[in-house]
Amino acid sequence: MASCGDSGSTTGGRRALVTGGAGFLGSHVCERLLDLGLDVLCLDNFLTGSPANIEHLLAHDGFAMIRTDVSAPVVVPERLDYVLHLASPASPLDYARFPVETLEAGSLGTLNMLRLAEANGARFLLASTSEAYGDPQQHPQREDYWGHVNPVGPRSTYDEAKRFAEAATMAYRRHHGVDATIMRIFNTYGPRMRPDDGRAIPSFIARALAGGPLVITGDGSQTRSMCYVDDLVDGALRLLFSTLSGPVNIGNPEEMTILELAERIRAATNPTVELSFVERPPDDPSIRRPDITLAREQLGWEPVVPLEVGLQATITSLADRLGVPVPATYEAAS
Repeated sequence: MASCGDSGSTTGGRRALVTGGAGFLGSHVCERLLDLGLDVLCLDNFLTGSPANIEHLLAHDGFAMIRTDVSAPVVVPERLDYVLHLASPASPLDYARFPVETLEAGSLGTLNMLRLAEANGARFLLASTSEAYGDPQQHPQREDYWGHVNPVGPRSTYDEAKRFAEAATMAYRRHHGVDATIMRIFNTYGPRMRPDDGRAIPSFIARALAGGPLVITGDGSQTRSMCYVDDLVDGALRLLFSTLSGPVNIGNPEEMTILELAERIRAATNPTVELSFVERPPDDPSIRRPDITLAREQLGWEPVVPLEVGLQATITSLADRLGVPVPATYEAAS
């Protein structure tokens, strides 16, 4: 019989469904749930996820995989104790390439998973996003902030899909009695990210490993708060095994500019690569930093992995994926 860290919740013999379970984040969640003794059913259509992310889990007796699109109704024969809805394209390049699929994952997919949770009496966790805050006029962002989002801009398919998903989750909690909670994820990184993901860290690392240049949008003064995937998963599961309804910010409050991040990655990979500056895309948030007071006080959670450690693991993972040597500068630093 297993329990989840400090949560005190008994997990032995229980079963969780994870949508988007073959994605970057979802595969780490599946892995951690299995480590805690739960059986895990992974749903993914591999639109942006990869079979390689879960290949090492296939031999596990408690793991099962169904290739399906969660925007269509899903029949699960065995009882579920937890439903974690993580399925969605999650990078600007992906949801620009798959706008309708992004909207469907956030709307139809969320409704289907909420109905599944209701039918099973399962605890439901929605993976929402800091993009619910848009280009914020509050800093740092607290959960009670309503956001500043362009509903018809190029990023709206993702932003509004997640905002709809949050509204649907609360409707099912209030009116159908579903034990549901909302996690607002801030910028997360780590092993299993795709080199062509489009997000800052994998893009900078992949370009540095290829000899550059590192492409920075605007002047690089926009800020982000980078949370290592192990920390994010720990926060997600503490929330899952809690009684909180959310939303709850799960992210790292250490804020830095994109230019600072590029410089850190350049120093850790290839100090000779150049920086290239291009036009900043529309509706790109100027600032991003979570207020994690709620997570600290109610979940006993805060991130613990330093950026240097997280970057080392991510650089190694991407170098292996690209089939290139780990940079000597990193090897010396480690």
